[in-house]
Amino acid sequence: MTDKPTQESPDRPMLILVAGPYRSGTGGDPRAMAANLARLEEAAWPVFAAGHLPVIGEWIALPVLRAAGAGPTDPLADQVLYPAADRLLAHCDAVLRLPGESAGADQDVATARRRGLPVYLDTAEIPRREHRTPREAA
Repeated sequence: MTDKPTQESPDRPMLILVAGPYRSGTGGDPRAMAANLARLEEAAWPVFAAGHLPVIGEWIALPVLRAAGAGPTDPLADQVLYPAADRLLAHCDAVLRLPGESAGADQDVATARRRGLPVYLDTAEIPRREHRTPREAA
């Protein structure tokens, strides 16, 4: 259930942060982290199909880490993964929290609630938006 009532059909697409486990419970296993990222990405389509734009913090943080010569298990990761999600949330309209233990995702939810953003726990809760092309809107 969402934390905040929303319009039935928002007039503009929302930028929705998809939050859930990435490193949690993986013990640093790259295959397990890749599987977690794949689960986060699976939620991208339903968000997009509802007329919104999904975003995942790791899509931003992982290239930043690579550019710094680090990876998700390096000590630098905590200084990039959490701050990247927090900075991204400053631009988001909502959060979709996927199941599973995750300190980072819990932090994203807490930040969203402090900022008064809706937190959805299921893609079915996200309000559908009427799809219009730019020409139709003009």
